[in-house]
Amino acid sequence: MKKILAVLLCAILLCSPLQVFASFEKTSETESGGFTMFDRWNVKSDEIHPEIRTVGNIIRTIMPKFTVGFFKIANLFLDNIGLPDLTRGINRDEIYITRDDESKLRLCVYYPKESRENVPGLLWIHGGGYGLGCPEQDFSFIQSFVDASGCVIVAPDYTNSPTAPYPAAFNDCYSALLWLKENGKDYGMNDSQIFVGGNSAGGGLCAAVTLKARDTGDVNIAFQMPLYPMLDDRMITESSQNNDAPIWNTASNETAWKLYLGDSYQTDAVSKYAAPARETDYSDLPPTLTYVGTIEPFTDETIIYVNNLRDAGTEVHFRTFEGCFHGFDLLSYSTPAKEARQFLIEGFMYAVENYTAEQ
Repeated sequence: MKKILAVLLCAILLCSPLQVFASFEKTSETESGGFTMFDRWNVKSDEIHPEIRTVGNIIRTIMPKFTVGFFKIANLFLDNIGLPDLTRGINRDEIYITRDDESKLRLCVYYPKESRENVPGLLWIHGGGYGLGCPEQDFSFIQSFVDASGCVIVAPDYTNSPTAPYPAAFNDCYSALLWLKENGKDYGMNDSQIFVGGNSAGGGLCAAVTLKARDTGDVNIAFQMPLYPMLDDRMITESSQNNDAPIWNTASNETAWKLYLGDSYQTDAVSKYAAPARETDYSDLPPTLTYVGTIEPFTDETIIYVNNLRDAGTEVHFRTFEGCFHGFDLLSYSTPAKEARQFLIEGFMYAVENYTAEQ
């Protein structure tokens, strides 16, 4: 019954945008100048990179913000149907480890078809505003890292916030890191090259996991890649306020933080492991790679994070991409996405050749 309900809800979810877009087209026909409605946004159409402008405008018209209902519907779909594994030419194992409450955490383990030795181990954490998503959605990132280096990747299917708020997701990701440390050698991992990465909320979890690993000494992380990370629940930066850029904006950000933090939202009780921007000590963190678009809510908090790392003496590889909104690197046809992915893989391979941290 749940599967049937999930299919019906997804059908509604897919059909509703088509109806909205149809009404949008009708409205735009009656206005001179074509898509003049986009001039009503705070982030103007002409501020968006021209190669992703049309797609961006359509996305933010169809999906102006993420709501609690959307998070719940998406999770109903993922819990009952899920996403297919679209990686090609690499192995994938599903491992289940036991949480403290005796429930099971699913880990997706990716590695080359031909076994290799002394390869990096990468904990890769998917995005989704802490509220939705699964490891399979990041197949293109996973494919690229394994193809480039032969690494072993552990991608946790962590608890999304509608199911349980912080620290559920964080604890799951940290457990996955510990599993990688203990079991990565079975896949040929060089335990002096344990890396952590993720995008969006996955980038925030990457930064949080790296902080705890430094604080506890449980794992010596050699390199981290928190891409356009979701770091600051306070939303005090200029880019995080009144931002209505495509895909992720101020309204979506506020909803997601409320779901993730629960009763601690907007209080001083928020942990640095929940919102890494609350950290004040950036010493002894590993070399870092990140990038961010210039018109998204996380622009400023990413830049602040990078500057704090650099001020503490951490080596940082960093780029901004002009006119790019959240998740722009998923639009693989565009020049900014191609450049971002090239920067990512080149930086990742530089780390493989240069960064180690003995356990």
